[in-house]
Amino acid sequence: MIYDRLVNLLAEQFAIDPEDINEDTGFEDLGADSVDLVELAMNLEEEFGIDEMGEDAITSIHTVGDLVNYIRNQLDQ
Repeated sequence: MIYDRLVNLLAEQFAIDPEDINEDTGFEDLGADSVDLVELAMNLEEEFGIDEMGEDAITSIHTVGDLVNYIRNQLDQ
């Protein structure tokens, strides 16, 4: 499932407990800065086999739920 894979990836990248992440968790809550978001985008591309995330996509995603929806849309194309 996309959500579970994403939570595990985020927990690993930001060194937090997966149970502390939910769909409303914002990237600020994870302590993410712009460098972290670029690294996350690259990890997502590799993990889910999606196309390169553009800057517009990265800046329009604010929560874990937003990111789940983005990944779903990319995989449905």
